[in-house]
Amino acid sequence: MEAWLYLLRWIHFFAGITWIGLLYYFNFVQTPFFAETEPGVRSGAIQKLVPRALWWFRWGAMGTFLAGLLMYIHYLAQSGVEGFYSTPYAWAITLGGTLGTIMFLNVWLVIWPNQQVVIANAAQTAQGGQPIPDAANRGRRAALASRTNTVFSIPMLFFMGARHLPPYFSEATGGNATAFIVIAGLIIAAVEANALSGLQGQTKKPLDTVSGALWFGFILAVVFIVLFWILFR
Repeated sequence: MEAWLYLLRWIHFFAGITWIGLLYYFNFVQTPFFAETEPGVRSGAIQKLVPRALWWFRWGAMGTFLAGLLMYIHYLAQSGVEGFYSTPYAWAITLGGTLGTIMFLNVWLVIWPNQQVVIANAAQTAQGGQPIPDAANRGRRAALASRTNTVFSIPMLFFMGARHLPPYFSEATGGNATAFIVIAGLIIAAVEANALSGLQGQTKKPLDTVSGALWFGFILAVVFIVLFWILFR
């Protein structure tokens, strides 16, 4: 069993590094490059580079999610529902897992389908065809979901490592779990709805720049940490 858990943990880390590494590549490197480069270079990259990167991106997300889910189920079965959720560590890892699950769903249900249209549009116009009318909006939706994943990744990584944090996060008992679920759930839903509800508006501005997304992510992490400290102290 220990060997099995170690294998799952290794897969989780390996796939997670692949996934989040490419997420940061898309947001910190590729997007600014595309904004500055010539249309021909951008079109060629979209047709030949982006599909390869997206393959590793989405399957890295799948591997991370499945390995993490199996580990979560194991620990839940090992301790029992009541025993598992009696510690703040369980709620910390559940918060991290929830953020990771939403990020995974964004990859497969938002980013990848919309990027397929963007890639098809680049190939079609390169061959002299008409551009796909909705391609720009599809690209914008994929970008908003990707930037939202960047925001979520910062608190996600903090709480996924809760077992390695000071004993307060892993050994203390008590706390108001119901309030934590409701408040954290509302915050997560609001941030995700911001990415899915449309393409314009003031709330999209923090996601339009790399620095804005990073600040948003660190602020969100601090909000969750403070919320956790207040409700589980």
